[in-house]
Amino acid sequence: MRAIVYTGPNQMALDEQPIPEPAPGEVLVRVHAVGICGSDMHAYHGYDDRRPPPLVLGHEAAGIIASGPRAGERVAINPLVVDPECPVARAGRPHLSPTRAIISMPPRPGAFAEYVTIPERNILPVPDGLSMRDAALSEPVAVSWHAVRIGLERLGQPRPRVLVQGGGAIGVAAALVARHMGAEAIDLAEPHPGRRALLEHEAGITGFDPTSQDPGESAYDLVIDAVGAVATRQAASRLVRPGGVIVHVGLLPGQEGYDIRRITLQEITITGSYCYTPEDFAAALDALAQGALGALGWVEVRPFAGAVTAFAELDAGKVSAAKIVLDLAEL
Repeated sequence: MRAIVYTGPNQMALDEQPIPEPAPGEVLVRVHAVGICGSDMHAYHGYDDRRPPPLVLGHEAAGIIASGPRAGERVAINPLVVDPECPVARAGRPHLSPTRAIISMPPRPGAFAEYVTIPERNILPVPDGLSMRDAALSEPVAVSWHAVRIGLERLGQPRPRVLVQGGGAIGVAAALVARHMGAEAIDLAEPHPGRRALLEHEAGITGFDPTSQDPGESAYDLVIDAVGAVATRQAASRLVRPGGVIVHVGLLPGQEGYDIRRITLQEITITGSYCYTPEDFAAALDALAQGALGALGWVEVRPFAGAVTAFAELDAGKVSAAKIVLDLAEL
């Protein structure tokens, strides 16, 4: 099979590899669409010790079961593999289990390949009428769904004013999910004009350049930080209202930035958000199938053979799309 292999910092190569053999309880999936994630870029830059080269990356995938009694079924892949008997998983929080692993981290190769293996419990049927491209968005949308959901639960307020920091796929999806979940007003802070333009036709969502526009102190009830940089932490500390909530979902390096004095005196809640529960993943897939998240014009599809170029152009900042999905259907 053909696969895109991360071979070293800033290096990707198209390679031929054997088709993987599914272990007991697993299925072999013929990948039809797979997204490039920010964590793939992090690994590509050589910053992720959990993903040493050589390695097949990629975990945002949808495809068709290639063998066994369910052969031919269209499925979305939940890439987060957890021991279902783990006490944390049994308590309903499998994404926090110490057994958690994700495809694209050893020992599990990722989905930048024609075939991938995955436990059968980690696949969901793709609803009729939903394209493979859109089904592959289930994973990043599930990340955003989880972040917005727990933020709203902690806020406990209907129709909040929401700020989303960052116009990448997680930020864009978070804005759309917040609208779907009933936010009164949603602002998207993103300095790249092309990224801001991705949502300019989506009702109820307004983009602005945080380097030149300031909404003012205490402007928002809920802040979703989909960047996770020092500057966005500083801004979130100032822009959230007293008693408001900040959800930190971005994973850029660094620990500084929060105004701990203001957070303490104003009883601001900060919570991390990691991955998703199986229920979040299923809800994200259903929302995509129902068309509840808009036209998805923020996605760009490229052929699998162009993956190496796609990584280079993402690295160079030449891509305005919030998400690139690689198409393997013709291989």
